[in-house]
Amino acid sequence: MKTLPVLTQQRRHLWPHLNERGKRMVAAEEALQLGFGGLFLMSRACGLSRVTITRAIGELSAKPLAEGRIRRSGAGRRALVMLDPDLLDKLDALVEPLTRGEPQSPLRWTCKSTRALSAELCAQKHPISHEKVAQLQRTMNYSLQGNCNTIEGKSHPDRDQQFRYINEQVRQAMSAGEPVVSVNTRKKELIGNYQKTGRQWRKQNFPAEVSGHDFADPSVPRACPYGVYDLGRNAGFVNVGADHDTGAFAVASLQGWWRAEGQRLYPKAHRLLITADGGGSNGYRLRSWKLGLQLLADATGLCIQMSHFPPGTSKWNKIEHRLFSFISSNWLVFPA
Repeated sequence: MKTLPVLTQQRRHLWPHLNERGKRMVAAEEALQLGFGGLFLMSRACGLSRVTITRAIGELSAKPLAEGRIRRSGAGRRALVMLDPDLLDKLDALVEPLTRGEPQSPLRWTCKSTRALSAELCAQKHPISHEKVAQLQRTMNYSLQGNCNTIEGKSHPDRDQQFRYINEQVRQAMSAGEPVVSVNTRKKELIGNYQKTGRQWRKQNFPAEVSGHDFADPSVPRACPYGVYDLGRNAGFVNVGADHDTGAFAVASLQGWWRAEGQRLYPKAHRLLITADGGGSNGYRLRSWKLGLQLLADATGLCIQMSHFPPGTSKWNKIEHRLFSFISSNWLVFPA
């Protein structure tokens, strides 16, 4: 008579090649061949329960199943959507209440996590786990998504012409070897050991320790970075101030770039082309900015040309992608 180790060794080589039906049918046939005690031995050798093997013995004498089937038709647990036909509609109404005609949905203004959806469905007499909620949402073509800032406001009919004009001015200036810079102010940042939303690789269980609250210290000013990006040389210059973002500060930052880098990189320059947003400390309506540029032009002997982007088009400003993006990724991790 075959012993348990022998049966286990035989199953080890055969089992990976069988599906669920093949495993239980082989186990049932082997149990019959072993006779008394065979059911117990096969259950121990292959890991199937004795109930499963007993039912498989009955299947040996039954009519074979259709090709490709593992169980007879109708076997197994019924799907939750079959037991509760209204479940999908209820779930869809919670996730998208306006499109489903239910503006009074209890979860309209809350975080629609899977656990919150599961709790609300259970309260409505539709018992379901949060994991099953996630599965159903995927079958309904839902996924976790963030906001997409693509909706534009009303655009001026001449906006495309404005961009073409700015592009032509930049092209001519760079072809002539004249400096072309893009300027802007980044949002203010707290200076200190405050929490950031980014992550970095560190030794396990040794995170960087920061303050428990992000309350600003009145004795420490906020950092106000003003950037100057050189389009021709793909280089950036950042002046960090501790006061208000004013036109005088913007001009001082531009003047600092010219003294530190500009006059050395462009010793024969006669013109300086500046591209910037339409608002802020370098806005087209700000008189202190215009006066400061005129004083800078008088002091340097440069012909300064200013080109403002149309309103609502700051994302096309080169400095946003080529300079500020690296500052943002750095400040997401390291305290200022």
